[in-house]
Amino acid sequence: MDLGNLRPHLLGGGQVEMDGENGIHLSIPPTSSGYADAQLDDYGGLSRADFPWTAPTTLRLRARASHPSPPGTLGFGFWNDPFGISLSGAGSLRRFPAAPQALWFFYGSPPNDFSFVDGGAGSGWKAAALRSVRYPAAVLVPGAAAAFVLASLPIIRKWIVPLVRRQAAASEILLDAPLLEWHEYALTWRQDGSVFEVDGEVVADSSIAPHGPLGFVAWIDNQYAVLSETKGIRFALLPTAAEQWLEIQDLRVE
Repeated sequence: MDLGNLRPHLLGGGQVEMDGENGIHLSIPPTSSGYADAQLDDYGGLSRADFPWTAPTTLRLRARASHPSPPGTLGFGFWNDPFGISLSGAGSLRRFPAAPQALWFFYGSPPNDFSFVDGGAGSGWKAAALRSVRYPAAVLVPGAAAAFVLASLPIIRKWIVPLVRRQAAASEILLDAPLLEWHEYALTWRQDGSVFEVDGEVVADSSIAPHGPLGFVAWIDNQYAVLSETKGIRFALLPTAAEQWLEIQDLRVE
């Protein structure tokens, strides 16, 4: 992977530092309100059809975070930037929304309660794969808007949320790898599935492979997401009391 192709996407005081010796440092400041995001990706300015990566591809890196359970989300891997804007609604529209496709290591703190797997963990440090049905934007956008509205109604959301989940095939597993410590992470995207490794040990071997092409992304932010039969569908922000960061070294995509 040519690190020169990576570009930062920063909001709310987020910062990205890169150098050959110390790797990549993504950080967000303490904030009592508003969205803070430090993101690094390789698809800025591209249409989804031109995103860089397809199967077979393997991502390898070392990573650690500043806190054992930082409020918000962080992670790294591949996705299709489905929202075209940040989940919080901050930032400008970059491309039309699309059904989400992802293959990544993803952390979400409570009150995150977001999983496409029935009975899956709503929060925590996960290895996750997601392949959604691909709908045209003209169908997806009004359908998603209707789902958000209907999921706000307690009497209806218990039917709407399972319907949303059925639009995707997903797998995930919680990781026993403390965020504070350096660990080696690898994911292999095959045409017929995906394999996740931590410190050289396979932790998940899934039959789920997302639809490509996808882009590389690494980030840390202060948002949370809910997809729940009891709580509905929503995105919101969390206050942070101190600077939070994610460090990455030895990044390779092959």
